[in-house]
Amino acid sequence: MFSYRLQEQDGRMVVYCEGDIDIDAGDMIEEQLEPALQTQEQVVLNLDQVHFVDSSGIGLLIGLVQGLQEQERIVLLEHVQPEVMEVFELLQLDEILGKDVFSN
Repeated sequence: MFSYRLQEQDGRMVVYCEGDIDIDAGDMIEEQLEPALQTQEQVVLNLDQVHFVDSSGIGLLIGLVQGLQEQERIVLLEHVQPEVMEVFELLQLDEILGKDVFSN
C-alpha cells in the first residue's frame, strides 16, 4: 500500500513516499500528489521507504517528474533504496529524467 506525507523544508516540498509504487499507487499519485505539487518551485521525492517499483510505477514517476520539469520546477529523487536504484539503472532513468535528478 502506497502512502505519502508532504513536509516543507528549507523552501522545498519534500514528499516522503512509503510502500510500493505500482499500479495501485496510480490514482493517489495522479489525483492527489500531482495537483499538490503544481505550485512548488522545488520538489524532493524521498524514496527511503520505497522498496519496490514496477513498470507502471516507473511510468508514474516519469510522468510526475517530467510534468514538473516542463513547468520549470526543480525535482530531486533522494534516498533511493539499492533494489529500486537497480531497476532505475537498468531502465536508464537518469538518461530519461536527467542525471541531476538523482541525489544521495
